[in-house]
Amino acid sequence: MSEASAPHAADRRELTAAQRNAVAELLRVSPVADELGRRFARAGHELHLVGGSVRDALLGRLGDDLDFCTDAHPDETLRVVRGWAESIWETGREFGTIGCQRDGLRLEITTFRAESYDQVSRNPVVEYGTDLAEDLRRRDFTINAMAVSLPEHRFTDPHGGLDDLAAKVIRTPGTPAESFGDDPLRMLRAARFAAQLGFAVHPEAYAAMVGMAADLDRITAERVRDEFTKLLCGADPITGLRLLVDTGLAERFLPELTGLKLEIDEHAQHKDVYEHTLTVVSNAVSYETEGPDFVLRMAALMHDVGKPATKAVGTDGRVSFHHHEVVGARLTKARMKAMRYPKEITSKVTALVGLHLRFYGYGRGEWTDSAVRRYVADAGDLLPRLHKLTRSDCTTRNRRKAAQLAADYDALEERIARIAAEEDLARVRPDLDGNAIMELLGVPPGPVVGRAWKHLKELRLERGPLDRDEAEAELRRWARDEGITG
Repeated sequence: MSEASAPHAADRRELTAAQRNAVAELLRVSPVADELGRRFARAGHELHLVGGSVRDALLGRLGDDLDFCTDAHPDETLRVVRGWAESIWETGREFGTIGCQRDGLRLEITTFRAESYDQVSRNPVVEYGTDLAEDLRRRDFTINAMAVSLPEHRFTDPHGGLDDLAAKVIRTPGTPAESFGDDPLRMLRAARFAAQLGFAVHPEAYAAMVGMAADLDRITAERVRDEFTKLLCGADPITGLRLLVDTGLAERFLPELTGLKLEIDEHAQHKDVYEHTLTVVSNAVSYETEGPDFVLRMAALMHDVGKPATKAVGTDGRVSFHHHEVVGARLTKARMKAMRYPKEITSKVTALVGLHLRFYGYGRGEWTDSAVRRYVADAGDLLPRLHKLTRSDCTTRNRRKAAQLAADYDALEERIARIAAEEDLARVRPDLDGNAIMELLGVPPGPVVGRAWKHLKELRLERGPLDRDEAEAELRRWARDEGITG
């Protein structure tokens, strides 16, 4: 693999390691990639591995999704891959992209592009380009503007992406103003790459992000949502979140995050809610065991968004945020709806925000077994996440207080486990089902059955399991009190 630009002496060791990574990764996919390259060559066309695939190969983290560019137009690409690919899709055809699968690899092949933008929306006017240099020049960042020809493996790097990869810098191929003006989503992508890769944004690009943050309003909510989700699920979401707030980008689509920067009341001396929130997100990440959990991370990010609206200073100078979990849940639901998150995801995050304070008070010995049952029932299948969120929310620097909170929650989890073993808490149900209720009361299906079922569930939560005779006696007593039976 040759280099388009010589590395700086200080970077040579890192670059050599990067090249070794690339060679190893490319060898893994070469049987498919090189075979595809030979097919394009026989048809008289170029083929290059490009963009994020080259970047990830250099970082030693190339996945099974590979991006290619070619001078072949979509119809020509289809002729090359038909009969060779195991499956083909054309969903990106209007943008010049044909997708296919071979030997477990997903391949997306895009015709060289020379895009121009209308400067109003982010929608490009797609024009096919004629050469690789033009295609690389239109890309978002230098680290994504490198290519490897197939099957020859010639390395092309006209904008110094290899040097920027070694220096861990996010920089645009042209001027940041021109790049972000063409596609404002690139500003959010810069923050996302910072979170995913741990790279720093180049000062010129950072300044442009600050000056052009309002241009993000041109982007659809769905595309902003997708980039933000990737950012929050990155290896270092805190770096990405700070970039969003410091550049003003967060104000365009997630103003509640910026709103957490409450002024410190010098008399009350309460903690900075914004910094506390970032710590909670970081803590939540540390509790993950099976990869990034967006629901948990988003709940950690939003758990205190109700505080600015509920902040009050009492006559004694103490600050309070009464019912901020209720207000926060409402704000979270509205914001995630505006960002076009699916209802199922939104409801889970909203529920966790609304429940995150429920634990406090347990350590004072106020919780009965009934309270524990309700805690488990209300959390439902979110209980494991609620455990993690509640523990993450303990950010006090007072070691004694932190240790006491941890011990209290350990005790609560042990108590939940004990009661669950005795009563099957995971599926709290009334001791009589709907059919039994209708038979005992002599009523048809309808609202009365639902009300009776709800009453019996409340009894189940309050007193634990009832035997059949107790449950029937309680149902008849309730029916008499309600005037349903004589």
